[in-house]
Amino acid sequence: MTGLRRMFVYLGNYWLTALAALISVFLVNAANLYAPQLLRQLIDKGITPLDMNVVWWVTGLLVVVAIGRGLFNFLQGYLGEVTSQGVAYDLRNAIFEKLQNLSFSYHDRSQTGKLMTRMTSDVELVRMFIGQGLVQLLSGLVLLIGTLAILFSMNWQLTLLLLLMFPAIGIIFMLFVRQIMPLSSTVQKKLGALNTVLQENLSGMRIVKAFAREEHEIERYHVRNMDLLDANISLIKLFTTFFPLIFFIANLGSVAVVGVGGLMVINATLSLGELVAFIGYLMYLLMPMFILGMIGAMLSRAEASAQRLFDVLDAQSEVREKDGAVELPEIKGRIEFENVSFRYVGAESDVVNEMSFLAEPGQTIAILGQTGAGKSSIINLIPRFYDVTSGRVLIDGYDVRDLTIDSLRRQIGIVLQETTLFTGSIRENIAYGRPEATLEEVTAAAKAAQAHDFIMEQADGYDTLVGERGVGLSGGQKQRVAIARALLLDPRVLIMDDSTSSVDAETEYKIQQALDELQKGRTTFVIAQRISTVRKADKILLLDKGRLAAAGTHQSLMKSNEIYVEILETQFGDRTDIVVAAQEVSS
Repeated sequence: MTGLRRMFVYLGNYWLTALAALISVFLVNAANLYAPQLLRQLIDKGITPLDMNVVWWVTGLLVVVAIGRGLFNFLQGYLGEVTSQGVAYDLRNAIFEKLQNLSFSYHDRSQTGKLMTRMTSDVELVRMFIGQGLVQLLSGLVLLIGTLAILFSMNWQLTLLLLLMFPAIGIIFMLFVRQIMPLSSTVQKKLGALNTVLQENLSGMRIVKAFAREEHEIERYHVRNMDLLDANISLIKLFTTFFPLIFFIANLGSVAVVGVGGLMVINATLSLGELVAFIGYLMYLLMPMFILGMIGAMLSRAEASAQRLFDVLDAQSEVREKDGAVELPEIKGRIEFENVSFRYVGAESDVVNEMSFLAEPGQTIAILGQTGAGKSSIINLIPRFYDVTSGRVLIDGYDVRDLTIDSLRRQIGIVLQETTLFTGSIRENIAYGRPEATLEEVTAAAKAAQAHDFIMEQADGYDTLVGERGVGLSGGQKQRVAIARALLLDPRVLIMDDSTSSVDAETEYKIQQALDELQKGRTTFVIAQRISTVRKADKILLLDKGRLAAAGTHQSLMKSNEIYVEILETQFGDRTDIVVAAQEVSS
């Protein structure tokens, strides 16, 4: 139970309510244990001798006990839930913060649906155990120990007779817990797999419909749902098999007590009130057994969930800020790769091999190469989304691994090929990196990105709300908002991963005009998909299978590198543009 033991650390923030819930547990069970003694006095001292004064006195006490039991029962449930909700709140925050700080490598290996399951279902199972299961477990143990102590004090012979059933119940209970723990873990894994299919389908709904794959996705979800159903049915079988068996043995013990106890009453070695009280305590003895059985199932599922949560909380980021990391001062934008090699976690070969190049401040660097050549890997190393396997990435002479991550990334603007916008207003999305930016600054960035005109055409202008992932805007509009978001940071280094791929030629021309002006004084890296971008670059890095095959200007590479011309032909496909470019070089 290492996972749940570690969960108790989170109870420290709520020790006062947890303590109050614990006290309420003891008071509830004190009332429960006192009630049969009142019944004993009612029968032996009130009903049998026909003394109504005792009857009314004991009846009044029973009412007081019932009120107290109800009050403290409410408090133990309420305070337990308050404590558990606080723990769940802290857990969700801790996991979300951890996910924010883990490197890209972890997210590359993790499925979103499974992470969602851990944030929701696993946290809820742990919360339920802390809020309900733990309280009931303590209550059951207190009631069991207290009941056994009272039963021994009342009649040790009947109590020993009753204890004969405990070894059999204990063996059954151990078998139950041993089987339910791995099965509970399986159920959570099946739920995670189901959520993964659901998440992928919802995020890719347009692709599903575009390829008319609805029936395939329905079948895929059906298979995962059936797996979850089978696992849950197996879980139910354990309950329906073991619990009736436990109660059957417990009922045999109750029958034996009633028979032997009745004989004692007839022989006048036991009073009728004592027998009634003894039978009343039998319920308190059976109740903890039932509670402990239920808690055993809840505990095993909570333990499996706790371990899955700590799998995330204990995960180590491949990109970590070193002790003594320094703040990066305002930079000029000189980027240097020194014999850089990089391999993704779990990969068998490097995607970047011993690469060296230099980008001077203000230069525009176009990166060109076939698919899988390492273009995106290079730009991901600059803001340190990944760490190099060997070599160094330098910014103004600073090794990026010696810098604080925030100070590094604050001076780098990024526009990715896959544009991500968040639910909120257009203004909030543009100001995502600088929430304190004024409307005038946001508007200036939007104008520079050729986004201002279409924004003003919206019903609420900059306050127009966009849906999840920017639904409501076209691909070109989303990319222009993303460009404005990057430009608002006024970065010294600008990274653009094919950031104009979803705009028409006229819009691209307008954006390019703005970027030509804005790129002055900035070091810009562009993964190019259009020849116009390549021709204007100060330097072109030609990649081939993770290696730097050539570097130079468009003109120099057209003259000296056949691979460069071949890539232009295969990637851009417009022979006319290639011929025009070649003529420009020759002239």
